Amino acid sequence: QVQLVESGGGLVQAGDSLSLSCAASGQMLSSYTMGWFRQTPWNERVFVAAITQSGETTDYEDFVKGRFTISRDNAKNTVYLQMNSLKPEDTGVYYCGATQPASGNYYRSPAWYHSWGQGTQVTVSS
Repeated sequence: QVQLVESGGGLVQAGDSLSLSCAASGQMLSSYTMGWFRQTPWNERVFVAAITQSGETTDYEDFVKGRFTISRDNAKNTVYLQMNSLKPEDTGVYYCGATQPASGNYYRSPAWYHSWGQGTQVTVSS
Protein backbone atom coordinates (compact mmCIF):
# COMPACT_ATOMS: atom_id res chain seq x y z
CA GLN A 1 0.00 0.00 0.00
CA VAL A 2 1.22 3.47 -0.81
CA GLN A 3 2.27 5.75 2.06
CA LEU A 4 1.51 9.46 1.74
CA VAL A 5 2.96 12.49 3.53
CA GLU A 6 1.52 15.98 3.13
CA SER A 7 3.45 19.19 3.74
CA GLY A 8 3.24 22.91 3.06
CA GLY A 9 0.42 24.02 5.33
CA GLY A 10 0.57 27.10 7.51
CA LEU A 11 -1.06 30.27 8.79
CA VAL A 12 -1.68 32.94 6.17
CA GLN A 13 -3.87 35.96 5.61
CA ALA A 14 -6.83 36.14 3.24
CA GLY A 15 -5.62 36.66 -0.32
CA ASP A 16 -2.31 34.87 0.24
CA SER A 17 -1.11 31.68 -1.42
CA LEU A 18 0.11 28.29 -0.22
CA SER A 19 1.51 25.30 -2.04
CA LEU A 20 0.82 21.86 -0.61
CA SER A 21 2.77 18.73 -1.49
CA CYS A 22 1.91 15.06 -1.09
CA ALA A 23 4.91 12.75 -1.35
CA ALA A 24 4.43 9.02 -1.83
CA SER A 25 6.53 6.01 -0.95
CA GLY A 26 6.08 2.27 -1.13
CA GLN A 27 4.46 2.29 -4.56
CA MET A 28 4.43 4.47 -7.65
CA LEU A 29 1.76 7.17 -7.65
CA SER A 30 1.32 6.74 -11.38
CA SER A 31 -1.03 3.81 -10.65
CA TYR A 32 -3.56 5.97 -8.84
CA THR A 33 -6.01 8.77 -9.21
CA MET A 34 -5.13 11.29 -6.50
CA GLY A 35 -7.38 13.61 -4.55
CA TRP A 36 -7.16 16.44 -2.03
CA PHE A 37 -9.78 16.79 0.69
CA ARG A 38 -10.39 19.32 3.46
CA GLN A 39 -11.56 18.18 6.87
CA THR A 40 -14.12 20.46 8.47
CA PRO A 41 -14.46 21.17 12.23
CA TRP A 42 -17.27 18.59 12.17
CA ASN A 43 -14.82 15.92 10.95
CA GLU A 44 -16.36 15.77 7.50
CA ARG A 45 -13.84 15.18 4.73
CA VAL A 46 -14.86 17.46 1.84
CA PHE A 47 -13.67 17.03 -1.75
CA VAL A 48 -11.36 19.77 -3.04
CA ALA A 49 -9.64 18.49 -6.21
CA ALA A 50 -8.60 15.35 -8.02
CA ILE A 51 -6.26 14.39 -10.84
CA THR A 52 -6.10 11.25 -12.98
CA GLN A 53 -3.08 8.99 -13.30
CA SER A 54 -1.48 10.79 -16.23
CA GLY A 55 -2.56 14.24 -15.08
CA GLU A 56 -4.59 14.91 -18.22
CA THR A 57 -7.87 15.26 -16.35
CA THR A 58 -8.56 17.34 -13.24
CA ASP A 59 -11.69 18.19 -11.31
CA TYR A 60 -12.42 20.77 -8.64
CA GLU A 61 -15.05 21.55 -6.09
CA ASP A 62 -16.91 24.67 -7.24
CA PHE A 63 -15.72 26.81 -4.33
CA VAL A 64 -12.06 26.48 -5.33
CA LYS A 65 -12.34 26.61 -9.13
CA GLY A 66 -10.12 29.32 -10.55
CA ARG A 67 -8.15 29.62 -7.28
CA PHE A 68 -6.64 26.16 -6.72
CA THR A 69 -4.62 24.02 -9.11
CA ILE A 70 -3.87 20.33 -8.66
CA SER A 71 -0.88 18.83 -10.47
CA ARG A 72 1.38 15.82 -10.24
CA ASP A 73 4.92 14.80 -11.05
CA ASN A 74 4.94 11.02 -11.35
CA ALA A 75 8.72 10.96 -11.75
CA LYS A 76 8.98 12.56 -8.29
CA ASN A 77 6.07 10.52 -6.94
CA THR A 78 4.45 13.73 -5.72
CA VAL A 79 1.12 15.50 -6.07
CA TYR A 80 0.68 19.23 -5.50
CA LEU A 81 -2.10 21.66 -4.65
CA GLN A 82 -1.42 25.30 -5.44
CA MET A 83 -3.81 27.46 -3.45
CA ASN A 84 -4.20 31.11 -4.46
CA SER A 85 -6.50 33.88 -3.26
CA LEU A 86 -7.10 32.00 -0.04
CA LYS A 87 -10.24 32.71 1.97
CA PRO A 88 -11.02 32.06 5.66
CA GLU A 89 -13.50 29.41 4.49
CA ASP A 90 -10.54 27.40 3.10
CA THR A 91 -9.33 26.77 6.65
CA GLY A 92 -9.00 23.12 7.64
CA VAL A 93 -6.75 20.09 7.65
CA TYR A 94 -5.90 19.08 4.08
CA TYR A 95 -5.44 15.42 3.24
CA CYS A 96 -4.26 13.77 0.06
CA GLY A 97 -5.59 10.36 -0.86
CA ALA A 98 -4.96 7.64 -3.42
CA THR A 99 -7.66 5.64 -5.18
CA GLN A 100 -7.83 3.09 -7.95
CA PRO A 101 -8.91 4.55 -11.29
CA ALA A 102 -12.51 3.94 -12.33
CA SER A 103 -15.21 5.62 -14.41
CA GLY A 104 -17.48 8.37 -13.17
CA ASN A 105 -17.05 10.91 -10.37
CA TYR A 106 -16.26 8.29 -7.71
CA TYR A 107 -13.15 10.27 -6.69
CA ARG A 108 -15.35 12.98 -5.12
CA SER A 109 -16.21 10.63 -2.27
CA PRO A 110 -13.62 9.91 0.46
CA ALA A 111 -15.06 6.41 0.79
CA TRP A 112 -13.29 5.37 -2.42
CA TYR A 113 -9.81 6.19 -1.14
CA HIS A 114 -7.67 3.44 0.37
CA SER A 115 -4.62 5.45 1.39
CA TRP A 116 -4.39 8.78 3.21
CA GLY A 117 -1.65 10.99 4.55
CA GLN A 118 -1.59 12.45 8.06
CA GLY A 119 -2.86 15.84 6.89
CA THR A 120 -1.48 19.37 6.96
CA GLN A 121 -3.19 22.31 8.66
CA VAL A 122 -4.14 25.36 6.61
CA THR A 123 -5.39 28.39 8.52
CA VAL A 124 -6.51 31.54 6.72
CA SER A 125 -7.13 34.62 8.82
CA SER A 126 -9.41 37.43 7.71
